Amino acid sequence: MTQRTLDGAPSTLSLYGRAAVGSIPLAGKLPFFAGGGGEIPSDELVLEGVAVEPARLAEYCGVCGFTMRDTLPATYPHILAFPLHMALMTQGDFPFSAVGLVHVANRIEQRRPIGVTEHLEVRVSAGELKPHPKGKTFALLTKVLSGGETVWESESTNLRRGKGSDSAQDTGPSFNPDLPVEAEWPLAGDLGRSYGAVSGDRNPIHMYGLSAKAFGFPRQIAHGMWTKARCVAALEARLPGAFEVEVAFKRPILLPSKVEFISAAADGGVNFAVRSALDGEPHLAGAARPL
Repeated sequence: MTQRTLDGAPSTLSLYGRAAVGSIPLAGKLPFFAGGGGEIPSDELVLEGVAVEPARLAEYCGVCGFTMRDTLPATYPHILAFPLHMALMTQGDFPFSAVGLVHVANRIEQRRPIGVTEHLEVRVSAGELKPHPKGKTFALLTKVLSGGETVWESESTNLRRGKGSDSAQDTGPSFNPDLPVEAEWPLAGDLGRSYGAVSGDRNPIHMYGLSAKAFGFPRQIAHGMWTKARCVAALEARLPGAFEVEVAFKRPILLPSKVEFISAAADGGVNFAVRSALDGEPHLAGAARPL
């Protein structure tokens, strides 16, 4: 694995521009744009001395439903790592464009609460391509360190839609429709743009109906990590300082929409899910367990 330390956090806006150009047919054949096919590169990107911006954190908490505290929401380090995710996926040797990817699963391990004032080191790499019923998946692997100690890890699985494998199966938590309803959440049509502004994730499938249709969706969809963050915010009072929370994104949430949050205690932790309030269609299945 080749390790490369960055001088600063890359601009996600410029990287999305680069990714958009790379998604144009034949552009991926050029050596400096992603999309030429092949295998996932074995690079690790490192960013040191990462500090949390209080104003941005406050906006994130507002969009996702967290209460501001002196420790970070368990999903917030994903925001710190996202510019490195984009930098990795827009390298010229990455096999396809980041534009249009669908986030299908995410697992987070919070080893301990992270203080808002801590200076962190973020490391990002990618796993190998794997078959999926609807194409191929790969995982973005993230580690967050403080003082040399790993305090947070995540595995974000992304789907590149295409020819699938009949033998491949979805993995992760299963959806249980019998969990009791805890809350109903109305989701506005501009939720993708609101979350995109605080997260840097401006994938076109989340922004507007027209841009989502270009990638096969009837209208814009909610970010998977917003949905997970909203669930973790709802569960925050029930979670210990060290825990694992894993989710599988079942079906996209079309915006605007109204969804139900359902949950119940299980095996020392919590099982939870998000479903359509209209017809019960499953959107997310998750489980949180103490470490």
